Amino acid sequence: MKLTTKGRYAVTAMLDVATHTREGPVSLAEVAGRQKLSLSYLEQLFSRLRKQGLVVSSRGPGGGYALSRDAGEINVAEIIMAVDEPVDVTRCGGKANCNKNSRCLTHDLWADLSDQVYDFLSNRSLAEVLERHEASREAREQGERPVTLHGKSDDKIDKAGAMAAADRSNA
Repeated sequence: MKLTTKGRYAVTAMLDVATHTREGPVSLAEVAGRQKLSLSYLEQLFSRLRKQGLVVSSRGPGGGYALSRDAGEINVAEIIMAVDEPVDVTRCGGKANCNKNSRCLTHDLWADLSDQVYDFLSNRSLAEVLERHEASREAREQGERPVTLHGKSDDKIDKAGAMAAADRSNA
């Protein structure tokens, strides 16, 4: 899966809206400022998110965006797919024409990985991501090393992520 800034920014911005929505609609200018993201890029992303029914907008003074559903009901995969970000690690886009118009030896492996990534993202709601972020922040403030998925420390996940990124770039 090649997750570009489009998918990353969309998830980050949706998390920001989820965090601040209890104060009323959230302006994209506020999101852009807090998250250090391009306002014009966020406007394009939120147009897509609104069309897919993930956010609602309100105009006028005090207007902005709010989640269309509870943060626990919106999963990360929905957000990524809404901004046209495919969850696919195959080199052929899942078309099985990766080796001179035929299926390569590793096509099924990468297609299975794509399914696993999609399943992982589908099973992570905005609320869960925010809860984990808050727990990690609190642990760091207390001088503890936050435990992440599967009991691995952040250091182990960072190394695993770096190795996976290197493998993808060598493919």
